[in-house]
Amino acid sequence: MITMTPTVFIVDDDPAVRDSLALLIRAQGMRVLSFASAQEFLDNYQEGEIGCVVLDIRMPQITGLALQDTLRQRGITIPLIFVTGHGDVEQCSRAFKNGAIDFLTKPVNRDSLVESLRKAIRISIQQHCHEVETQEVTTRLARISGREREVLELVADGLSSKEIARELDLSPRTVEVHRANLFSKLGVDSLADLIRFYLKALEATGMKRDRADNPDNEQ
Repeated sequence: MITMTPTVFIVDDDPAVRDSLALLIRAQGMRVLSFASAQEFLDNYQEGEIGCVVLDIRMPQITGLALQDTLRQRGITIPLIFVTGHGDVEQCSRAFKNGAIDFLTKPVNRDSLVESLRKAIRISIQQHCHEVETQEVTTRLARISGREREVLELVADGLSSKEIARELDLSPRTVEVHRANLFSKLGVDSLADLIRFYLKALEATGMKRDRADNPDNEQ
C-alpha cells in the first residue's frame, strides 16, 4: 500500500550504518525504512511513494550507481542521496550527472544529511504534485473530441466563435455547441477558466497543437 507520508529509504549492506542512519533520521521526525541490498529495495518499493533514498555507493551485486541506473530505466524519479566511505571524483560526477541530490562521505555529518533530506523530500513532493496534476489534466483532455480540441486551441488564441467558424469551415452555431461541450467536459465555468486549463495542459503534459496532424478530426 502506497503511503503519502514522506519516507526515507535507507539502502546499505552494513547493518551498523543502517541502524545509525535510521536513528539519526527518526530523531528528525521522519519515517524510515531500511534495506540490506538494492534488490531488497527494488522488491519492496512501490512506485509513486513520496520520499527519498539514502544509499551506499558500494554494495555487493547491485551497486548504488547501478540502482540509480535501474530506477532511471524504469522511469522512477525518487530523489537519491549517496553516502560512501570510498567515493571518488568519477563516481561523484556520474551520480550528480544522473540526478543525485547529494554525495556525502562517511561518517555522515548530521547537519549535511538533514539539509539534503529536506531538499530531497521537498523535490519529491513537488514531483508528486506535478504527476497528480498531469494525470488530472490528461484525464480531462481525454473527454474531448479532436474537433473540440481544435476549437479549444483557437479559443485560447483569442478567436471569436465567428472567426473559429470561418477557420474550421463550420457554422457559428456548431462552434457554440463545441464550446459548450468544452465547458461541460473539462469542468470549467468561464472562458478565463477554459484558457487557464489549456495553458495548464500545455505546461503539465507538453500538449502541442495538433490540427495539422489530425485532418480527419471528428466533425
